[in-house]
Amino acid sequence: MAANGRLATRLASGEWLTAKRLHVCVTTLLIIELAVFAFIVAGTHGWIVPLKGNNTTDFVSFYAAGHLADMGTPALAYDHAAHLAAEEAIVGEGIQYQFFNYPPVYQALFAPIAHLPYLVAFVAFQTATLLLFLFVARRIIDDFSVTALIALLAFPAVWWNFGLGQNAFLTAALFGAATLLVDRRPVLAGLCFGALCYKPHFALLVPLALGVGGHWRAFLAAACSTVVLVLVSLDLLGWGTWHAFILTAGASHSMYESGRILFGGFVSPFGAIRLMGGGIGIAYAVQGVFALLAAVVVAIVWRRGLSLPTRSAVLASATLVAIPLSLLYDMMLGAVAGCWLLRGAARQAMPAWEKTALAMIYAAMLDSRGLAEELSLPVNTICALVLFGLATRRAAAELGLSLPSRGAASVPDAAPTR
Repeated sequence: MAANGRLATRLASGEWLTAKRLHVCVTTLLIIELAVFAFIVAGTHGWIVPLKGNNTTDFVSFYAAGHLADMGTPALAYDHAAHLAAEEAIVGEGIQYQFFNYPPVYQALFAPIAHLPYLVAFVAFQTATLLLFLFVARRIIDDFSVTALIALLAFPAVWWNFGLGQNAFLTAALFGAATLLVDRRPVLAGLCFGALCYKPHFALLVPLALGVGGHWRAFLAAACSTVVLVLVSLDLLGWGTWHAFILTAGASHSMYESGRILFGGFVSPFGAIRLMGGGIGIAYAVQGVFALLAAVVVAIVWRRGLSLPTRSAVLASATLVAIPLSLLYDMMLGAVAGCWLLRGAARQAMPAWEKTALAMIYAAMLDSRGLAEELSLPVNTICALVLFGLATRRAAAELGLSLPSRGAASVPDAAPTR
């Protein structure tokens, strides 16, 4: 018992997570992940044993939508039968249908990408957006060491995103770049925030943060870039495509409510309640409470003009909590929040136990969906709430300090006068 107590105390203290151990752990983890990923790729392509049917990823949905746009029939991306036929023409018959519920802005992006061969397009998109995320994340943490790079690459959500063929690298990169630039280059920050209109629910709290914080140049730039992207897609793809999207989006909630996407893969409180057997009404009610809480925290933190790391960590983590549809690969946005927490540690000393908390989130993401389904425990939601709690705690501690006036040069990463 005494030994167990000492171990628990050591883990809680964070003393165990030295720089040397971190390097060894993340390097070992990355090697294992690469090996497992290669095995899975070989298995899903029938290189180990023959397959009875065809497999695919979410990426085929994006690629097929782009192909339909190239064919002059972009609205068919929102016709399930036609879109499925386009997917099967790319990867073979018998696959599970991958829905396309994105606005035409995203389809316009994939129209040129669909000119590439499918596998080339997959690798190019994932690699380019990963590199963009790594560039932004390393700028956020201000650490360009090999260990930092390996730790970012070994973050389990990276491999979930790759394996599922999703776009979370792009979302995290845009969100991270916007927060990085919001004080120094507000117009560029607004352009990055506006580009999130391809996945608009991830910008749910952005207008609130920018508005209450008085970041009006960023606010206007975000609004203008959104309008421009919508108008460009409208010109390229036509009103019929937008009309089809609006009809599809209006009915898409039934798919997410049904469990077709495993609730163990949800990050949101909505998914947590559904995983634990709660009804749809209760799930939405709980989601509403957490969304309101997240919005209140964001409003206070951004209104008070706390340091950039604190504001950014709160906004990124609160977004994961506030939106009802966030899935395990979207924890890449959690990585952005974590990077800002680490950046903020240079300004306000991080309690040693926070290292353990961040390490536990990191480790839990290895098979968070499997653990959630096996234990009926919302692992992803717990990770997101812990991140939000750490960011909120950081904000509360900063509010309790006797800080210089907003914009003072003596405060690293402080918000400048706007």
